[in-house]
Amino acid sequence: MKAFAYHQRTKHGFGGFAASPDTLDWDAQPNPFREFEGAEKIDLDLAPQACCSAPFSRAGLGALLHLAFGLSAWKSYGPDRWALRCNPSSGNLHPTEAYVLSENLPGLADGLHHYLSRDHILEHRRADAPADGPARLWIGLSSIAWREAWKYGERAFRYCQLDLGHALGALGYAAQALGFRARLVEGLDSAALAHRLGLDRAEDFGPAEREDADALVEIFADDGAPSPPPAKTGVWAGAANVLDRRPMYRWPVIEDVTRATLGAGAENFTAPAPRRTENISADLILQRRSAQAFNPKHRMTPNAFFEALDALAPRHQPFDLWTFAPRVHPLLFVHRVEGLPQGLYALPRSAEGEKLLRQKFSADFAWSKVLDAPDALPLFLLKEGDTRGLARRLFCNQAIGGDSTFGVAMLAEFGPLVEQNPWRYRQLHWEAGLIGQTLYLEAERIGLRGTGIGCYFDDETHALFGLTGSDLQSLYHFTVGLPYVDTRIATEPAYPHKVRPERFA
Repeated sequence: MKAFAYHQRTKHGFGGFAASPDTLDWDAQPNPFREFEGAEKIDLDLAPQACCSAPFSRAGLGALLHLAFGLSAWKSYGPDRWALRCNPSSGNLHPTEAYVLSENLPGLADGLHHYLSRDHILEHRRADAPADGPARLWIGLSSIAWREAWKYGERAFRYCQLDLGHALGALGYAAQALGFRARLVEGLDSAALAHRLGLDRAEDFGPAEREDADALVEIFADDGAPSPPPAKTGVWAGAANVLDRRPMYRWPVIEDVTRATLGAGAENFTAPAPRRTENISADLILQRRSAQAFNPKHRMTPNAFFEALDALAPRHQPFDLWTFAPRVHPLLFVHRVEGLPQGLYALPRSAEGEKLLRQKFSADFAWSKVLDAPDALPLFLLKEGDTRGLARRLFCNQAIGGDSTFGVAMLAEFGPLVEQNPWRYRQLHWEAGLIGQTLYLEAERIGLRGTGIGCYFDDETHALFGLTGSDLQSLYHFTVGLPYVDTRIATEPAYPHKVRPERFA
């Protein structure tokens, strides 16, 4: 099975890393911004400073795209200058593209639009005849694998899917901050989605890098049941730009796994408790950053630790984005939390997941419930001990693995799900990305900072917990701690030519 074979082939291990470029020329990095030359450009408003309930209109859409996919700042160091975005990405490479499908949305023509985050504008790709009925709005997401493969080689498909999960989480939090609701359109086949997003139009891409259709999310002013927009044949405009004119490598296995995991999926899981009501504010979203280094002496309060972990429960946003049952379970390397012993911990996100972990894990784990944790938080101490050196080693020998306050390995229920429907290989990574986005924003909320870790030693992590076979696989690692900030790097406004309004007009 190609998904299994790809996953096994792209594992890092103590004996070597997955195939990737031998050299990198940063001056030749692919263009991080896709554009469609010849498409009408439509200006958008930024999210207001006093951001609250947004109108279901072009103004609200501008705020939504700003908070979900827009730039948060420009950074510069010497001659180098680069953009940061609200949705995190492996290596800040950003393979994810966002599209807007609109019907009767006040202030915006019906049709398909591409979002260009660099300028915070829409490019009108397809003009549709006005539709009857209420205002409706969908956000489509796609991936350009070459942006990641340029640096990471064969493992890039994994990172594209994790970044898709980040993007879904960013969209869910942005919708919450504006008073909207975001829901994934489930069961929509990849080919049907590509057709609706215009990604199957070879005449519009020519020599440009193609995009892989991933997900479609419907945005509601209050609530509703998501459904796909009808396939339309409007007037098309725009040609995609070439991102890399001189690619040095080719990774055919990425194309193989992309084709092998096309399709769709749906479940009917309903969370057993009300969703979380506390908002993540617009300004908190805009300040999110990835930490580059941590203060190794910082100790976290237990309440902050428990609150951050509780946010990962499936009853909370952004996990109400879909109806898939929780299948990804955090394993924790706790280094410095007041009142908690150092060691390995498990946070199963479902009763079924806990049963599977207990069955598959090494028999010598204690599984002691953390008594000081809230009753609703299923946090278990597996084994006491100083895991800082171990975490550093498993996190590809990166110092942040041990210097963080705590590290996370995200373990997915894997084999049977992916064998039954290879598309679930993508969706499991999306769930891990959702968990990562939640940890990013929870860390910011409590005055800390997070960092997603795509480079880790796969099977050595599994061996630590006594795992064999493919029933459980680690898909993503993460760290949280008090960051060191490099003051040599200058910060510039994201959109210096635009002014954030005080509030919606």
